[in-house]
Amino acid sequence: MNGVAFGVASVDWQERIDFARMRKERLSRTQEAMKKKNLAAALLTRGDSIRYVTGVRGPEFLPGIRYALAFAEYDPIIYELGDTLSHQKVHCSWVKPENWRVSYCWLNGTPGPDATRAEIKKWADAIVGDLKAKGLSGEKLGVDALDEAGRDALRNAGIETVSVAPVMAEVVRTKTAEEIKCIQMGLAIGNAGFARALEVIRAGAREDEVGGEVEMALLRAGMEFPHAGFKSGPNTFDVYHIRGIDRLVQLGDLCYVNLCSSNYMGYRICIYRTFIVGRKPNQKEKDWYKKTYDRMYSVLGEIKPGATTADAAKHFLPASTWGYAEERATLVAEVGHGIGLANYQQPSISRLWSLDHPQTFEPGMVIAVEVRDGEPGYGGVRVEEMALVTDKGHEILTTWPAEEIMTVQDLSA
Repeated sequence: MNGVAFGVASVDWQERIDFARMRKERLSRTQEAMKKKNLAAALLTRGDSIRYVTGVRGPEFLPGIRYALAFAEYDPIIYELGDTLSHQKVHCSWVKPENWRVSYCWLNGTPGPDATRAEIKKWADAIVGDLKAKGLSGEKLGVDALDEAGRDALRNAGIETVSVAPVMAEVVRTKTAEEIKCIQMGLAIGNAGFARALEVIRAGAREDEVGGEVEMALLRAGMEFPHAGFKSGPNTFDVYHIRGIDRLVQLGDLCYVNLCSSNYMGYRICIYRTFIVGRKPNQKEKDWYKKTYDRMYSVLGEIKPGATTADAAKHFLPASTWGYAEERATLVAEVGHGIGLANYQQPSISRLWSLDHPQTFEPGMVIAVEVRDGEPGYGGVRVEEMALVTDKGHEILTTWPAEEIMTVQDLSA
């Protein structure tokens, strides 16, 4: 099927995304992985990890303002930011009332050292109390992105911490059927963004203006978090990884739109498409694009169960192709990356490490593959597809055309 056959809303007359099943499956997978790693409890502070395990979305404007305790044998306990907690209790009915807590937070130490120490001690004591209530005193505690102050506080409270990263990497590496539906819906909404891009990319428009129009189209179509990076002219070779600036698009410019980090129900998409303003691409630009497109599909062609990231990475060009001294220069320019509730998950396809440290493709992985070409000062082309690893090979999930550079505001006709 090309894309998804249902809409973004929930209805009673059609089987769509079963979010309750998705939450249960994600928690079950996490608990099974914790048991395999002999980890009885884990403290999660990353927003994507909290959402994966609990199904609860919350504010993420400051590290450590909210967190959750996950257990191998019990339901999670969620420590929520104070004024958000009352809303979560109403809307997240799958969480039992006894599993909510008000979070402790030291706001990056801004209250000063004495107040910070006092708050951290209360934070650690609360965690110790919940572990003790579950009969887990003395057990190692998995942690993810906890800062050093937090680790010290737990250590002083007698808790030994270990990394929970191996557990989370295992559970998010492959996607359930409901997660795949979320990604497909995000890609379907992404097409509304590209359609709007065809309407608003014009000579004289600002880069930030075009990006804003595309983001509004994504929001209207149902994207939870819209993001549209738009670059033009000389800004299209080496990527300027900041949001759009006020550069004016010029006639003849190569341009690209990327929807990276846009997400539906937290599940991210990552797609690039290339456009040209006011004219057809010349032969040099066509050659660049054909090389990138062919290279991308050569990488994708290696993605199948049992093959490895080394098989795929050999199709990427060395960074020296463009005059760089180190492979790191193209780290996120010629890359394949697993994607889900975070932009970068296993596996990773890169000349930087895949040739020496391969990972094996597994059914259920969702992978984005992106490539580029061009010249510094002139500009360049970019393209990216997303694929699902299936039992027999892979399925391309992206549906917006990618075969050629698209001309907008065509004055050559």
